[in-house]
Amino acid sequence: MKITKVESFILHVPLSPPITDAINAPTHWGLPGVRIYTDEGITGYGYTGTCAYGDELITDTIDRYYTPVLLGKDPYMVREIWDELRYGKMHWIGRAGITHMALAAVDIALWDLMSKAASRPLWQYLGGHKSKPVKAYNTNGGWLNWPKERLLQDITAFVEQGFTGVKMKVGKPDPREDYDRVRAVRQAIGDDVILMVDVNQMWNITTAMTWGKKLEEFDLFWLEEPLNPDDVMNHKKLADELNVPIALGEHVYSKYAFRDYIHQGAVEYVQVDTTRVGGITEWLQVAGLAAAYDLPIVPHVGDMGQIHQHLVAATSNAVMLEYIPWIRDIFVEPATVKDGYYVLPQMPGASTEVIPEYFDKYRVK
Repeated sequence: MKITKVESFILHVPLSPPITDAINAPTHWGLPGVRIYTDEGITGYGYTGTCAYGDELITDTIDRYYTPVLLGKDPYMVREIWDELRYGKMHWIGRAGITHMALAAVDIALWDLMSKAASRPLWQYLGGHKSKPVKAYNTNGGWLNWPKERLLQDITAFVEQGFTGVKMKVGKPDPREDYDRVRAVRQAIGDDVILMVDVNQMWNITTAMTWGKKLEEFDLFWLEEPLNPDDVMNHKKLADELNVPIALGEHVYSKYAFRDYIHQGAVEYVQVDTTRVGGITEWLQVAGLAAAYDLPIVPHVGDMGQIHQHLVAATSNAVMLEYIPWIRDIFVEPATVKDGYYVLPQMPGASTEVIPEYFDKYRVK
């Protein structure tokens, strides 16, 4: 099999209503990505996830610098291709961010191609670990711009739908308001439902030490992204001092950065995102590294779960997966949760193929 054509794309899927966390207020979810065609008639889809800003920088990297390397290649040589792209012309100016997200999109498309050629869903092609549905937790009701009444309404509704874990955002200008909202949610859902909180990097170490300690009384499952994602030292300090586990990874872009977090004991739930690290190839390396330290993987879903449902089902130390249904309806085989569990995909591939109607509707020309 040989690659004959590479076509980048950008999709912007509207969010209704718009949401906010402590640092973002997107109106659309961006999917800058790539379709890779082969001489055997099989096409692979890959993409990354954004707040719909700067997507053209990602696709421009694919078009200018990655496509010439890909043409004529055998997609089964995915790890060799990964090295050529990672250490190619863009290595000098970027080993994270734009170039790594472009690499992720390409790498995901290659794995989609290979599993389609094998007539297997990706989780089986990788060597399945879970044959039963994967536990989901719901993030879609805990937004920072929701008034407390809506916050409680949405999160209790998710529990009634069968979710046994929910996540809410914190990071208000006054942390006392965060405290009040977390207390209200815990009272509303009871003691048996898993509750996570996500700071989205908004706190400094002093605020995190003070309010992380105060929030311990609500039996939090984890405290997510409390600090700047490059600050390994202070995350270690938090992990040492707080009784709430530290979760992070959505803004960590390489296996080397994860290595430092893990080796220093600065993370306890590893949220590696295949659309932020260099795709499935590097995601698998991070998952193996975490397994060597007996740490659980719970991915951030920049892909909104389409790809990660496969990776969790194929990984022994991946324990559950976030659920945000913003873009699921555009896919040929949408990520589906029933009674609080992801239903494992059955179609060949990585569940990344977009319905043509929606591809045309949401494509940015």
